[in-house]
Amino acid sequence: MDDRELNAEPAATPQPSSAPVVTRRAVIDVGTNSVKLLVAEVAARAVHPLLEESEQTRLGRGFYPHHRLQADAIEHTAQSCAAFAAKARKWQANSLRIIATSAARDAVNAAELAVAVQHATGLPLEIISGQQEADWVFQGVTCDPALAALPLLILDVGGGSTEFILGDGGRQIFSQSFPLGSVRLLEQVSISDPPTAAELAACRERLCQFLRLSVSPALEPHWSNSGRAGLTLVGTGGATTILARLHHQMRDFDRARIEAARFTRGEVRGHCERLWSLPLAARRELPGLPPKRADVILFGVAIYEAVMEELGLDELRASTRGLRYAAVMNG
Repeated sequence: MDDRELNAEPAATPQPSSAPVVTRRAVIDVGTNSVKLLVAEVAARAVHPLLEESEQTRLGRGFYPHHRLQADAIEHTAQSCAAFAAKARKWQANSLRIIATSAARDAVNAAELAVAVQHATGLPLEIISGQQEADWVFQGVTCDPALAALPLLILDVGGGSTEFILGDGGRQIFSQSFPLGSVRLLEQVSISDPPTAAELAACRERLCQFLRLSVSPALEPHWSNSGRAGLTLVGTGGATTILARLHHQMRDFDRARIEAARFTRGEVRGHCERLWSLPLAARRELPGLPPKRADVILFGVAIYEAVMEELGLDELRASTRGLRYAAVMNG
């Protein structure tokens, strides 16, 4: 998700006396790849975004050999949090929280990040569990009425982890966070520029093995009687947003067009193969792909391709809602 501003003025919205109580809330989400801000007006399960921005700080850079956050990444992340906190206050948010996910919860020096963020913003850093992250992703995605009643498999592919969530009729059936993410793979897999066909094949095999050994056995007991038939696969997070923008060559963020996007398994495979065939400089020029994400997108799209292939799912749709939506709903 690239930087974007959905509204120009932080004016308060007057509410008729009979309307649900509306509060303005903000959340800063510290991920493995980027720090994201959401300021929204919230009434029960209805979330109206006012401001959404993202800054890539790559907190997970150099992290995985020893699970230690690097000092420069901590500093960059803390300063980004401070800048976003200032924006949230300018927008007169009644509440503001800072949450952190995969890299922070896995780090041996997470306390250093928490101290830096507290010092920069005056706010505590909430490091949420993988289970909490998965629960909130489900809650956020299903606040969309178009998805709430459907049988769903939701994937939130992040920098350090991927959450798999099964739900039906608005009820969550299964959720688990797995150590699989775009930055994690980027840090662990060596590729050429441009990547070779053999490197793509090796990445696919690595993902296939992970899904077969770790994900499929966890999901299997929770399929409905009809198995995977009728499931709607929904991707939330930066990878599917970028995939939709690439598909439609969208230079600007358009929530309605992104959430209307549908991709067949063949189309996802085609996007994956095209991206892996291009050098980094050429990927940076593609309409819809933020230049700073031109490296990690290879692995984000490869994860979606692998899931569709391994689980036999024929269509992917995108959601722009998820973790941050639930975080503001929960105050």
